[in-house]
Amino acid sequence: MSAPRDVTLPIGFQPMTMARGIRAAMLRNPGKIAISHNDVRRSYGDLVARIDMATNAAIIDLKLKKGDHAAIVARNSIEYVEIVCGLPEAGVAVATVNNRLTPPEIEAICDDAEAKVVFCDAALAPVVRAAKFKTVTRIIEIGPEYEAWLEKGRTPADRPTLDEWDIWTIPYTSGTTGKPKGVLLPHRSRILTFLGMALEFGCYGPDDKFLGTTPMHHGAGICFPMAALFSGGSTEFMDKFDAEVLLRRLKTGKFAGVFMVPTQFHQIFSLDPKILEECRGIEIKTVISNAAPLPQALKEKIVAYFGEGKLHETYGSTEGGIVTNLRPPDQLRKQRCVGTPFLNTMVRIVDDNGRECAPDQVGELFSVSPYLFCGYWKKPKETAETFKDGWVSVGDLAKRDSEGHIYIVDRKKDMVITGGINVYPREVEEVLFQHPAIADVAVIGLADEKWGERLKAIVVPRAGQNVTADDVQKFCDGKLAAYKIPKDVATITALPRNANGKVLKTELRELG
Repeated sequence: MSAPRDVTLPIGFQPMTMARGIRAAMLRNPGKIAISHNDVRRSYGDLVARIDMATNAAIIDLKLKKGDHAAIVARNSIEYVEIVCGLPEAGVAVATVNNRLTPPEIEAICDDAEAKVVFCDAALAPVVRAAKFKTVTRIIEIGPEYEAWLEKGRTPADRPTLDEWDIWTIPYTSGTTGKPKGVLLPHRSRILTFLGMALEFGCYGPDDKFLGTTPMHHGAGICFPMAALFSGGSTEFMDKFDAEVLLRRLKTGKFAGVFMVPTQFHQIFSLDPKILEECRGIEIKTVISNAAPLPQALKEKIVAYFGEGKLHETYGSTEGGIVTNLRPPDQLRKQRCVGTPFLNTMVRIVDDNGRECAPDQVGELFSVSPYLFCGYWKKPKETAETFKDGWVSVGDLAKRDSEGHIYIVDRKKDMVITGGINVYPREVEEVLFQHPAIADVAVIGLADEKWGERLKAIVVPRAGQNVTADDVQKFCDGKLAAYKIPKDVATITALPRNANGKVLKTELRELG
């Protein structure tokens, strides 16, 4: 039973929540397999029953109330979905914490979120229990302890009234330039995104199966697979990413769609050519890339391997949701492009004075849509800086061509000004990715007494290869203006990246 609302709403209004959407899908066919992970499979009927038990146990056993927060620090599992769908039905938003963090980092995020309970899996339990939390009063380990707790939710509880703008989850930004911020994501934002994805990508229907390959704590890592549940299809989560295991699973699993980040594609095409050939001919409708830019050379490999008419590259952010999508027909036609605005999304590109930029003029990208976040948890200043008259920007610089296609030029904070001229490292990186001896690369700006800043390329050479500054400069000659060519080059065994595949340029700058 739900409490009455304090406001009057239209008589036909029913709020959208994650659990309600899955329940609607369940009513079509309760016995259908909804979700699988390793050897565990859960039907829609069982999944909804366990989500309900999690809701009830949060209220009855944990005594949580609407507005309280929980946290989860765990690897991929079906229980992860039960928790992030069940607790929000009690009005309890769940902070989804990167499972690779250290105890002090986990502690800081859970304290910031004011979490009262933390769910973790057995492998991460020692790390979580080592933290000294300020607000957490209970740690529940997924496994026998979680199952015993879930049993306490068999009795229905009096539930609070929910609205679709209530907070579903609180993912924390990667913190590449400062302390991580809690991003308040309402049910409405992600549910409407799911509906848009069903129209956009062609792999979300009742007969479709989707493969999740990335950690669920990452916003896209849980949303792309969960969209399949909303559509009445089925979803499978990988335990962890392994390039060869993934390819062989795609070859045999009859999936309609898969989501991957650029780092994963890099690893796939670094496999032994014999393995790539054995797995060639994968039958799949849609391949989606997100979270970091796809270098054009890598796009060409993806299209050649998986086939034309399948690759979508989306651009977006945790705060703004999916902002643009480059559809399959334009993947090779539009070089280094992220496509056109996503369904029901408006995009503006403005100069420093707030004026709309002309075609091919670089400016800051703002978007507005029903997919936006509700601000940063306990950070009104940062929230105000991100919203401008209702439009959201995460600091990306972009341009739009005469056909309306959008190109992300770089992060505003990553732009380098050398000799008074703006240089966008991503442009330089795109060229260097074409170098036959370079496996990975990042370009940064360093302070320089003469030029203000100078460009430095941090290069990961291919196995058995050596890359020098002279090699880089000769390769770039004629491809880039002289002032865009890095004069400094350093080699490294691997670029530091967060779990979403984004290069941690702050760490590279600290190396000097």
